[in-house]
Amino acid sequence: MDSIATIKSRRGLLKSALVMASGAAVSACASRTIGSMASHSPAPVHPPVKPAPAALAPAPKVAAAARVTPQGIRPELFKRATAALDRHSVRVDTHDRIAIADFSLPSSEARFFLVNMGTGEVETLLVSHGIGSDPAHTGVLQRFSNQINSEATCEGAFLTADYYVGKHGDSQRLIGLDPTNNNAMARAIVIHSAWYANPDMISKHGKLGRSQGCFAVGERQLAKVFERLGPGRMIYAAKA
Repeated sequence: MDSIATIKSRRGLLKSALVMASGAAVSACASRTIGSMASHSPAPVHPPVKPAPAALAPAPKVAAAARVTPQGIRPELFKRATAALDRHSVRVDTHDRIAIADFSLPSSEARFFLVNMGTGEVETLLVSHGIGSDPAHTGVLQRFSNQINSEATCEGAFLTADYYVGKHGDSQRLIGLDPTNNNAMARAIVIHSAWYANPDMISKHGKLGRSQGCFAVGERQLAKVFERLGPGRMIYAAKA
């Protein structure tokens, strides 16, 4: 009897051990499954961090105020310039300021207008035209040309691009946006400063010197032009 009881007791212990082992195996499998799912599940998505207030106010794409013709600029020229700004709005990143070069005026007059489109404020500077636009050096632009090696000023809308240091020192590349100036990059038509565009040239010679088609401004004015325009704004050049 004792041996039978002992056998039953051993069977009971074995059964309990098997049940516990089975449970442990299931638990271990579940743990591996949960771990596997966790390792392949996507990372939690966190809400984007809000930028600082200053980053929320980029330069306006379109001028905030109505486009009233600023003082000192011919109304028909300003109208053409703003039409060009609208036409090229996809490529011109910022519309808060533009520059207008009125080549109907002689080089002895301040004919490069930096226009704040929001306030209507205008700053005027001297700017040279190209040798090929005035071969006789009369001080008045006679013609435009988009041809390579023409050394002439070209007309139309330009997009201000990056800065670099070249043979004229600090300079800014320009991208021609119209068929009348789309060779600007190939011709290296840029903004730069030059001694022959300084105001004292007017008192000495009654006119500025000529560039090779670039927008050359006085040596003390270049920093202002860079600051007011920067990359991504429009310059419009015309005569009529």
